[in-house]
Amino acid sequence: MLGFSSHGSQLSHFTLSGIPDLDNLNFWLGFPLVLLYIMAVLGNLSIIYIIKVDQALHKPMYIFLLMLSAVELLIATTTMPKMLAIFWLDSRRITFDTCLTQMFWIHFLPAVESGILTAMAVDRYVAISHPLKYPSILTNQTIIKITFVIMVRGATAVIPLPLLLKRFPLWKSNLLTHSYCLHQEAMKLACGNITVNVIIGLVIVFTVMGNDSLFIFFSYLLIIKTVVFLKEESSLKAFSTCTAHICAVLIYYIPLINASVSHRVQYGSIPNLPILFSNAYLLIPPVINPLIYGIKTKQIRERLIKLFSNIKCAGLV
Repeated sequence: MLGFSSHGSQLSHFTLSGIPDLDNLNFWLGFPLVLLYIMAVLGNLSIIYIIKVDQALHKPMYIFLLMLSAVELLIATTTMPKMLAIFWLDSRRITFDTCLTQMFWIHFLPAVESGILTAMAVDRYVAISHPLKYPSILTNQTIIKITFVIMVRGATAVIPLPLLLKRFPLWKSNLLTHSYCLHQEAMKLACGNITVNVIIGLVIVFTVMGNDSLFIFFSYLLIIKTVVFLKEESSLKAFSTCTAHICAVLIYYIPLINASVSHRVQYGSIPNLPILFSNAYLLIPPVINPLIYGIKTKQIRERLIKLFSNIKCAGLV
């Protein structure tokens, strides 16, 4: 690790960490991590494959699910391999530019995921509240436009983060306490005024995740208002189509809130809590969401069973 004077030094690389105070367990922690990665890859690839090859699933709800699985596959691949290299190979060094690149993807992909979850909430609202207009509202062209807006919004919001860090010539330290590069941690190591970085970070949280959570909340208020006036059997059937999405939203936003709060509150008795919450925010959704949609969505569940039955039969031949 480079030596740093009290006045700072130029920086060529960052040094990543495993889980502080648990370095002696890093090798063993790598095994559940690689299991999580395998589950994330297999689960999300299965969802993508099933939706891609089954023409009956080429509907807005499943197209958004395909996009969600693709994003979560990228999130897992952006973070987990480097974490495994740290835990198993003690490969902690990451160049400055590589760190900024990883930082962009780590912040961009969750912003895209948040947008997709919002689009899925709107899709459920239109399908339940305006079923006759649903095919004419959520056309393929509309889905393409929504996807374009989500991507551009995420990129526009996140691109300033690495650029703002690149402007600092001197740094107090190069040691990061996480296993990946986060803007909110890296900016605290810079020598200089980080007020702009703090403001931009907060603006992203409130304008992207904050606005999306409000859209999702109001979408479900309108869905509940519609469902209340349906017959009991129809209302249960209508709302059952939302259960997987509600679970996905909770799995995304609860770790996000915990991670955001933990980075701004001091936990003297549990100093590793912010790191654990950040890991959960990035690592849990890619693993859990395919399981939720596989269990809660009848069409996906049936095709998953058929897919794995075919794989099993092929292996026995």
